[in-house]
Amino acid sequence: MNHYQLETDLQHLEQVLARISLNDRIPLSYWRKRVDSLTSVASVPSQRSRVQKLNAALRALEERAQA
Repeated sequence: MNHYQLETDLQHLEQVLARISLNDRIPLSYWRKRVDSLTSVASVPSQRSRVQKLNAALRALEERAQA
């Protein structure tokens, strides 16, 4: 994945995860796969930090869904 695509994906996921709810029609498992796919390609510290924040936000949603 090139740098431009990684930045685009990070920005998109940051926007989406800030707005989704448990009632959205796209399952959380889809977003989990998207976030997980960035974990291995984020090489710059700022990108890794952003992926960690996405993981935390998604984990919080997943935990609420299990409750």
